[in-house]
Amino acid sequence: MLDTLKVVTTVVVGVMVGVEFSVAFVINPILNGLPGDNGLRGRTHGARMLGAVMPFWYMGSLALSTVWAVAGWHHQGTGLVVIAAALLVLSVIMSLLLLVPINNRTRTWTTENLPEDWKEQLNRWDRFHYVRVAVIVVAFALLAAALA
Repeated sequence: MLDTLKVVTTVVVGVMVGVEFSVAFVINPILNGLPGDNGLRGRTHGARMLGAVMPFWYMGSLALSTVWAVAGWHHQGTGLVVIAAALLVLSVIMSLLLLVPINNRTRTWTTENLPEDWKEQLNRWDRFHYVRVAVIVVAFALLAAALA
């Protein structure tokens, strides 16, 4: 049962990392290169769509990692899982304090109600997101190492 938990946790976190990596390094650069307000429309739609899903994914990943750490407490690699879970906690805190407030504003924007600093807000979100991606990539790598 523990082996199944390890694999499921690693896959769930890995897919989450892939989505977030894709947002940072593929989707947003594509959207930023679109003419007119098309990129903005894509980002606001993404903020609504992913903003509804990602909280469950982050909390689910953290829960699975925590259960793995507790269930495998006396097994090899548990220290790596604990550190990974701590990094996932950090990613949730970063999300709540830094990214979610910007995301909540972004998801309501239309071309008619854009704030003057909308580009700066999107750039700030991107910078915070790059750091968050780095944190969850390390968490994923630790889980993969603990699995091996």
